[in-house]
Amino acid sequence: MTPAASDLKATLRRQLREEACRHTPAERKVASEQICLRLREQESWQLARSILFFAPLVEEPDVWRLVSEALNEGKTVALPRYSRSRKDYEAGQIENPDRQLQIGYFGIREPDETCPIILWNKLDFVLVPGIGFALDGGRLGRGKGYYDRLLARVSGMKCGVAFDWQVTAKIPAEPHDIRLDCILTPTRWHPVVPLRRF
Repeated sequence: MTPAASDLKATLRRQLREEACRHTPAERKVASEQICLRLREQESWQLARSILFFAPLVEEPDVWRLVSEALNEGKTVALPRYSRSRKDYEAGQIENPDRQLQIGYFGIREPDETCPIILWNKLDFVLVPGIGFALDGGRLGRGKGYYDRLLARVSGMKCGVAFDWQVTAKIPAEPHDIRLDCILTPTRWHPVVPLRRF
């Protein structure tokens, strides 16, 4: 990453985190409910057979209620699980979120060691968290690159999940950054128009 891009991303992270602090838990709860409603309406969600969720942090959209719904509909459900030996993430399948989760290396809920691994290219639909998103498919993560490496191995639909205040006009892009296929917020489902190649 160039110093200029690194500085721009750091500034944007700080601005978006400051904006997030202006919104109450009650606002986030209502917005998360609207996100879940909007996602249920999407054909790509309805047709997906294998889905990678994320365990939301306090400041992130909470789509956790959809885990049990997806399982009840017969979908395969997975979550990222950090492998300390490989220092990277793998997808662990869960069937019972009440019994098969543990607190992982970074303090985030993840599948325990009894959960089988699903290959990344077997996932139809991936719900992607982040600090910020742009409507061109750009995503601003936490700066470690874990999700970009994960998403580079996924062939299914990559859906950024965001509050409306997380959507910004532009996010500096680097060669390793993976663009998303769509952005989901409480007020819109935004398919990303593929970048034109000349």
